[in-house]
Amino acid sequence: MHAFEPYQPAKGEAYMSPQQTEHFRNILATWKRQLMEEVDRTVHHMQDEAANFPDPSDRATQESEFSLELRTRDRERKLLRKIDSALRRIDEGTYGFCEETGEEIGLRRLEARPVATLCLEAQERRELAERQYGDRDDRYR
Repeated sequence: MHAFEPYQPAKGEAYMSPQQTEHFRNILATWKRQLMEEVDRTVHHMQDEAANFPDPSDRATQESEFSLELRTRDRERKLLRKIDSALRRIDEGTYGFCEETGEEIGLRRLEARPVATLCLEAQERRELAERQYGDRDDRYR
């Protein structure tokens, strides 16, 4: 994600004011657009570079590179779903509030992780539980 200007709330500005939600909508939309451009580049690259090399080593190298690219795109596909979910939460008016506690997530945390759904304390509790009990659930990441 490219750099953006951190949001500076006006004195007395309410949390998740229209200006703040627009700031995060722009961040999320830009991030989504960049990821979609990467997907397009990958598709074109794989189409252009696909070749049936006679040398098994060359074929293996190409297959390994394509596999790595596809794994990266799969992670990005999951991230795109999270971005879409965050954009829906903006539309619903629930963006920026912890799904677990209902508390404010915080502007700086959201700028660092715009798809965050948990406040810092709730996220720390979840990570601690994962370490203690081995409970791994990717939907919370």
